[in-house]
Amino acid sequence: MTTDVVQVFRLPDLGEGLTEAGLVQWLVKVGDTIATDQAIAEVETAKSVVELPSPFAGVVTALHGEPGDTIDVGAPVLEVAQGADAAAPADEHEAYRTEERAGSGNVLIGYGTSDRKAAGRRRRPVVASRPSSPAAVAGRDTDAGSRPAASSRQAPPATPASARTDADGATPTRDTDAGSRRTVAVRSPLVRRLARDLGLDVRTIVPTGADGAVTRADVLRAAVDHAVDGVGAAAARGSRGDVPEGTVAEGGELDGLAVRSRTRMSPLRKAANATLTRSRAEIPEATVWVDVDATALWDARREMAPEDGRAPSLTALVARFVLIALAEHPLLSSRLSDDAGEIVELDGVNLGIAADTPRGLMVPVIPRAHALSVAELDAALRDLTADARSGSIAPARLRGSTFTLNNYGGLGVDGSAAIINHPDVAILGIGRITERPWVVDGAIVVRRIAQLSLVFDHRVCDGGYAASFLRRVTELIEHPLRAFGSV
Repeated sequence: MTTDVVQVFRLPDLGEGLTEAGLVQWLVKVGDTIATDQAIAEVETAKSVVELPSPFAGVVTALHGEPGDTIDVGAPVLEVAQGADAAAPADEHEAYRTEERAGSGNVLIGYGTSDRKAAGRRRRPVVASRPSSPAAVAGRDTDAGSRPAASSRQAPPATPASARTDADGATPTRDTDAGSRRTVAVRSPLVRRLARDLGLDVRTIVPTGADGAVTRADVLRAAVDHAVDGVGAAAARGSRGDVPEGTVAEGGELDGLAVRSRTRMSPLRKAANATLTRSRAEIPEATVWVDVDATALWDARREMAPEDGRAPSLTALVARFVLIALAEHPLLSSRLSDDAGEIVELDGVNLGIAADTPRGLMVPVIPRAHALSVAELDAALRDLTADARSGSIAPARLRGSTFTLNNYGGLGVDGSAAIINHPDVAILGIGRITERPWVVDGAIVVRRIAQLSLVFDHRVCDGGYAASFLRRVTELIEHPLRAFGSV
């Protein structure tokens, strides 16, 4: 007689200081037979909506939570019944325990393997039961949040493509400290998948494991060092917070009014709040704006459509004009050092595009946008915004901007006092393009007018410099033919 073993899958360590995830939807139901690494739910983190794969195979006997609930790290997600003979081989268990001791615990994505047999693996639960308070979760010690960042250490450069790559994904590199060749290995498929899902190149990660192996802790530290929009583990933990002071339970009253409902902030909203709060707290911002006659651009755009194709978007055209102006005003796409004692000018622009999505504001990034043509910018914009709105965008595509463009005209508004996307030092907003009376050569005519607003860090430049940049963008919009040579 075979006795079923019930495995409880608990939400693993999310990495990067995150302590919870929102349950978007279940992809399985009680009674379903699932395989190892089969996606069982979609969960929302501060990065994006991701599928949560099961580390166990068997029959689903219980689901914990409803769509919309928030699940803390260590809390049960689902239970799986499997035969007693379904245990993983002892050597595989030992390999996992060795890696567990070297790393920071399980992670949200990348802890399963796609090539493993149907047998599940037993894991030591993170906690015995659901934590009684958010503080209990926030206080949990993880390597991703407690170990020093590795950003000060330089990763060994990769060797030429002819270098050998073994079956474990180990790629020979040169140890820049010792000056001798050694192998940096990614021996575990768990680690390889984690690095891939986080958009990291394992060859750039500093290994700390035995025999030069990259561990999960190494991958998580690299992810923290490049956290989205500069929000690191401390900021993510600090955004978790308990119930705000002054709120009461459902059914109570607040300032004489009945409380209709209470909605817990999503992980994405908390991460955005941390970034925006930091921006307002640290940056002495100033704003300049101007009304621009976009009639010539509006008319010229229709002539840019290729045969059997569509014309580039106005956002793509304005983005190209902004990049031309930034090449002439590089301070507005620079960075401040951590102590604000130096202005760091960069060779090029990573252009962030503010996108309104069902999950909230996101800023996907077009890397090295200055090197792209209008057609390439248009294609990149369409891909980025589509992925951002679907929730499938990779975390790597949400970080590293050096200047942000916000076309809030698509929301039907004319202007906005935008908040700078830290650590950027400026953001340009575009209002809707509407027909308005305009004076041309002494006569009032109908023209297509839009408002541009530039918010900039006054520590980096003064108003005259910012105004010069805005005048240049305005000139290119009003006289697009002058930019065609650069487009």
